[in-house]
Amino acid sequence: MDTQSLLINALLYLFLPLWGIAGFVDWCCHRATRIEVTSGLKESLMHSLMGLQVGIPILLCLLFRVNVLVLLICLVAWVLHELVAHWDVHYAAPRREISLWEMHAHNYLATLPFYMLAMILIINWPVVLELVQLQWQGQLRLEPLASPHGGEGYLPFYLGFMVLLCVFPYLEENLRCLRHALKQRTSS
Repeated sequence: MDTQSLLINALLYLFLPLWGIAGFVDWCCHRATRIEVTSGLKESLMHSLMGLQVGIPILLCLLFRVNVLVLLICLVAWVLHELVAHWDVHYAAPRREISLWEMHAHNYLATLPFYMLAMILIINWPVVLELVQLQWQGQLRLEPLASPHGGEGYLPFYLGFMVLLCVFPYLEENLRCLRHALKQRTSS
């Protein structure tokens, strides 16, 4: 197996699942600190935004050939994710306890996207050079992959895994926070 295949497999079977597991641990910490009565809906929505900021580039890299457009989206999404992550902790810290477990989850949630992006850049080094040298002609469109990474069954399995571990829990958090906010609004 060549180095590129090893790196792709590390992304698919190690880094992507770890990101979902860290997200689930983070959600458990939010639930334990009763986010709905402390920092509330605003923080919960920031969590969903950060999930989208990493989830969209992941889907793009799983479904389409990595070209200049996909790399630009990945880079911009990573920068925005970092900004929102800092805003999130700045907002939450004075409003609720951030436990040691949650800090560890945050470490993974911050570093894994960086490591995944770095690996994508390494795997697609010729595209990085084209990006930097502004040789973008014909590379600003989405081109579906001929054969999916991980084979035909990987994407449905991974999406199911993420829906169970992250999408449903964070939707539940948003709804819990929204219900509490509406209850507070009607009682005042």
